Amino acid sequence: MFFEPDDEEEFAAACEQLARRVADWGCTQGGGEADPIVVESALEYRHRGTADGRLGLWQARHVEEFLLDWLPRTLTRLPGEPLVDAPRGLRALLRCMDAMGLADPRGDVLDVVERAIDAAAGEFEAAMADRTRWGLAKFWATTAAEQGVDVRDQAAMMRFTERVRRDEVPYDRDALDVIMARHRRTGPPGSERAEPQLPVVLPGEDGLRAQAAEVPLLRQLTGLAGWAGPEGRQLTKTGRLLIADARELVATLETGDRPGSPRTSAELPRLNLIFEWAKKARLIRVAKGRVYAVAKARPLLADPLALWQRAFETVFELREPLLGDVDGYRRTSLLYDVYEDVLPDVLNTFYSLPYPIPWPRLRDSVHLAYRMSFDLTQGTAAQQRGWLLSADHDLRHVLDVLERLGAISREQGMADPAFLALPSPETTLGPAPQLPAGMPPEFAELLGGLPSAPDPQADASAKRLRSELADRPVELIRLTDLGTHAVRQRLLAEGRSAPLVGELAHAPAAGLLGVLAEHYDPDSARAELAAWTTAHGGCETAHGQLLQAVRQAPFRTRAAALLDTLATALPGGDGEKLLGSLRADPELAPTALSVLTACDILAPDELTEAEAHLMVAESLLQLLETNGEDAFLDAVLSGGRSQAEDVIRAALTSGHPDHIGLEQLRRFAQGPLRAKSAQLGRLNAARARGRTKPKGRRRR
Repeated sequence: MFFEPDDEEEFAAACEQLARRVADWGCTQGGGEADPIVVESALEYRHRGTADGRLGLWQARHVEEFLLDWLPRTLTRLPGEPLVDAPRGLRALLRCMDAMGLADPRGDVLDVVERAIDAAAGEFEAAMADRTRWGLAKFWATTAAEQGVDVRDQAAMMRFTERVRRDEVPYDRDALDVIMARHRRTGPPGSERAEPQLPVVLPGEDGLRAQAAEVPLLRQLTGLAGWAGPEGRQLTKTGRLLIADARELVATLETGDRPGSPRTSAELPRLNLIFEWAKKARLIRVAKGRVYAVAKARPLLADPLALWQRAFETVFELREPLLGDVDGYRRTSLLYDVYEDVLPDVLNTFYSLPYPIPWPRLRDSVHLAYRMSFDLTQGTAAQQRGWLLSADHDLRHVLDVLERLGAISREQGMADPAFLALPSPETTLGPAPQLPAGMPPEFAELLGGLPSAPDPQADASAKRLRSELADRPVELIRLTDLGTHAVRQRLLAEGRSAPLVGELAHAPAAGLLGVLAEHYDPDSARAELAAWTTAHGGCETAHGQLLQAVRQAPFRTRAAALLDTLATALPGGDGEKLLGSLRADPELAPTALSVLTACDILAPDELTEAEAHLMVAESLLQLLETNGEDAFLDAVLSGGRSQAEDVIRAALTSGHPDHIGLEQLRRFAQGPLRAKSAQLGRLNAARARGRTKPKGRRRR
């Protein structure tokens, strides 16, 4: 389950529906009704408080953060009110989602998250009472209530606020200081949503390990650690390699440093980088003027893939060795100051892109990042060009190192036409443009900013960029398999969605279709479905399980999305054939008809009378799920009460298989629909009386 940040109405309706289902499920399972506040708070946390927004994906870390951070910050308990049983409510939600096939299979299994609930439950009450964990709104609301203020009375709260401004209100100043410090550091509860990445295809772990073993840089790091050994080697007083040892290592490790007569190892940049890299990667250590191999690193040195991953992560700590002092001269490159921010953005930009990025496009996009970080207008035009050229030089140096590591590959070639269609970064200082299919969100972020007025100079720059991309071969950059694997690990660690084709091969059928529907493009979905089908006994057996998952989907809109995804992912015309065959299925016919008509495969006038009634019922049930009760009533009453009653009557007599949904429609027809239509009738009558009120005699 996944909603975009702007899908507020749809998300609210889904919360309402799911909270009701959890309550019903809890009663039927003998677990009692879960507090809907807890259920909706948990969904709110995953929607607004995490980077990925996947409502059905829960890991142990999510459980801990929700119970011990999110709720203490956001859920206000006024004096005298009982403490909500949040662990019980969260357990009911996760059990219900697991039973209904709503759990994302990429999360932790139910046993793991339940153990996390048990672990956090013992700390929950203390966390809720700890004022330093509260949010600002909760702190002041509780403080007001403790002093007898009715927090639901707006006027009373305004008077309380004025008293606070006059410093007439006693409150816990130490707790507020902690709250304010956190608020300034992290902002209000919630995370900026990160768009999900496209699925990627990677070789297995053994294949990646074999690729890592071929990277010369790993042999250099391993060789340096072996040279240092457990006995250690003497260093200079400044902590550098002795010049004789340095010359020996240049030859032994084949660093590629130019031969000559260096005075210090600092004049051998490649060897010096390997030395600093090995220290940062904790392969060697310096103590009392000697360098030693780290004993605990021996297992790492024996595993090429683990060593490669450590070396890659260390790149983000190499700002000083890469961009810092050169012969005692401190560089002032723009990249030096924003290295830790720009490098991850650049690598994320490469990730999952179906074609390599041309250097001119990357260069100009990073220039925009510099302009957003620094006020370059303080310099002359010549100075600005110099600053950017220096930063370009440093960025290319970083790319050289990433290429030596085997994280990226570079070649000469023509830029993909998709890059010609994108606006130039120089002319796009505003919301991210509409990108071609397959373009990762980081590229949009590098093109973001504020709208700008037409700028002839920027237009000329855009023309030069397009000419540079279209007229001749340029340097093209892409991630290797190893680079893609490493960046994916970083994305996952940040809580972002980064699908890998093949990772769902053993997922439940409902979980598979749910993930494909929400996060996979059609080509990747077909590849994932093919792998899943092979792992589940071939087409006949696998398709039976997938259709059963659609039958058991708890919501009409989800069932339609799952069936549409299945039909789209089947090869050739098999999907359309499958949908056509389901028109006679007593359980799946309404869902199949919904998908067929939505895809314009089946026209409304091609429906039989019975199918038309099924479609009426299906449309009403999906409308109720998507829009919520109030919007549903407004929609069905838009044509008048008589028409609304006829439509609902047709749905109730359609034979639709969703008996729970039909019962809900019946309750609406007998209660809220009549009340709403009566209210509208009285309002219309009052308006009519106002229009027909006789006018008084006009005086002569």
